[in-house]
Amino acid sequence: MDATGLARTQFALTTSFHFLFVLLTLGLVTVVAIMQTRHALGGKPELRRMTRFWGKLYVINYALGIATGIVMEFQFGLNWTGLSAVAGDVFGAPLAIETLVAFFLESTFLGLWIFGWDRLGKWVHLALIWLVTLTAYASAYFIMVANSFLQNPAGATARGGTLELDDFGALLANPALRSALPHLITGALLTGGVFVTGVSAYHFLKRTTEVEFFRRSMRVGVVLSLISSPFVISQGFAQFGEIRGYQPGKLEDPAVGAPLDLMIMIGFVLFITAALGAVLLYRNLVTRARPLLYLMVLGIPLPFIAAICGWLVREIGRQPWLVNGYLRTSDAVAGIPAGQVLASMLVFVVLFAGLAVADWVLMARIARRGPETTAPEPDDEPRLVVLTMEVGYGATRDRMILV
Repeated sequence: MDATGLARTQFALTTSFHFLFVLLTLGLVTVVAIMQTRHALGGKPELRRMTRFWGKLYVINYALGIATGIVMEFQFGLNWTGLSAVAGDVFGAPLAIETLVAFFLESTFLGLWIFGWDRLGKWVHLALIWLVTLTAYASAYFIMVANSFLQNPAGATARGGTLELDDFGALLANPALRSALPHLITGALLTGGVFVTGVSAYHFLKRTTEVEFFRRSMRVGVVLSLISSPFVISQGFAQFGEIRGYQPGKLEDPAVGAPLDLMIMIGFVLFITAALGAVLLYRNLVTRARPLLYLMVLGIPLPFIAAICGWLVREIGRQPWLVNGYLRTSDAVAGIPAGQVLASMLVFVVLFAGLAVADWVLMARIARRGPETTAPEPDDEPRLVVLTMEVGYGATRDRMILV
């Protein structure tokens, strides 16, 4: 391939790697927030253990996802200088907001949540995990705003060979966002639900002694999957009419058909699996339904496959345009030799693959190990404990009071 083809391949690979982390992060943080809310409202101590166990898996995925996101940003300066020169004033605005507001706030709140266990009041600690959740979704929103600008450059006007932002509201309310954003959010919720369901099913297959722990966890995962999957499917179909409005003929591209069909099939499979799981959980029979448990475990990678198919559908068909109708991809790529692009692509792919393997190995190890043993829950209110001890013999005996 030439430099343009290599640069496109590099960006496709690294973006796909990074998005797999993002998808699970958004889904798991919602699961953790729900579990901690139920515990704070007077739930059983088991819910505290669930919050800590699934929270640990979330933090591992979040930390390694940060690394992939930071590295991915370097590609704009390495390979896509034309994009920065022509559309940087518009395309860079939502990316800057995502970094300075959503990402920094999310990381700060998450740090307070991690180190605030047993140090902060339960309501303050609960508020922190919900702030982490809200800023995570804000981050996803601004990233989708940037991507939607490439699909449909709303709110910008070409002046002197560059695109200038003249309507920030139109940029934020881009028609390319209307169904794509709900589709992404509900897809993330489905991913989190399927992950929790699959890990819980794995422990049932191993005949765990933590039956109540994983039954409660599976209930959260199944309900979340059952609620989110119809919205994933419906919002996916809702995009067809919108896409025809700003990219006519895209859905007729033969290259779009295969990933679109696979994504739709996965959506229905996950919905049926969640429905069966809900019925068997209600009848308290899920631990005996081993074929369904195997299907739940095998279903863990399916949302990630569907997500990659979704990005392919979204990106295929816009060529030869990078910014649809304004900037061609061949004009946006940096004027560097193909050999240098190939070298950077190999470095990026090896680095991302290493981070992905590290993430999956660590998460698999923690998931297989299961939750920590039951520990006494700290009291919400401090108590004054008075101990008395007598020292000495006979008439010389004194009493020592320890508070």
